[in-house]
Amino acid sequence: MALDFDAIKRRLDRLSGNNTNRSTQWKPEEGKSTQVRLLSFPDNDGQPFKELMFYYNVPGQRSILAPSQFGKRDPFQELIDKLGEEGTKEAYEMRKKLFPKMRVYAPVIVRGEEDKGVQVWSFGKMVYQAILTYMMDEDYGDITDVDSGTDITVTVTKAPGQQWAKTEILPRRKASKLGTKEQVQEWTSNVPDPSQMFSLKSYEELSTIINNWLSGDEENEDVGTERGSSSSTSSSGSEKDYDGDIDSAFDDLMK
Repeated sequence: MALDFDAIKRRLDRLSGNNTNRSTQWKPEEGKSTQVRLLSFPDNDGQPFKELMFYYNVPGQRSILAPSQFGKRDPFQELIDKLGEEGTKEAYEMRKKLFPKMRVYAPVIVRGEEDKGVQVWSFGKMVYQAILTYMMDEDYGDITDVDSGTDITVTVTKAPGQQWAKTEILPRRKASKLGTKEQVQEWTSNVPDPSQMFSLKSYEELSTIINNWLSGDEENEDVGTERGSSSSTSSSGSEKDYDGDIDSAFDDLMK
């Protein structure tokens, strides 16, 4: 059997660290229909896809990965709890904006881009519900199955004057194999972990972001969407207590 030099190069890139998780992210193109095959994440408590929670409504920040979902101390969650204790209309509105939002991540093989291997597609609640509804339909079942699964068509459209694009999915009626035996082995052995695509900020870093925001000193930077090392401590290796600073800034804000 002839050697697959493209596959060898991809493997070499992974071993040498030349491939980054950022390159595995796939985004459907607006105004186009694309055929993709959904895979499922291994060792994911029986769930096919991964849910991650982000804070989105902090000025100057694109998105912030919520530490509380990993069982870590989370100053944003602490602020949300304090706002709940306040009981005022203003506190309720602010608390509602701060609540983390879910983003769902699924491994996919994009038809026509099989040479790129497994990519990761992120989508919101509506698309998530639609996919799970199809999976619960006995006519489709486990559409992620490598042997009897089903490709789906992803179509993104944006009507004139509409602020947000609309994503629609439609599974094909005919089941099909994911790929050749070699491809399936290669793809299922190299499913990217979406949680490693994002930097998990330390308690100290998040406390600083909150305090700057509440005091009106907003930094114009994007965080939380860049790949980096996970950390729950400060650079000195010890976790500092910023509860007092948050309380003071919160009291000033409510006054």
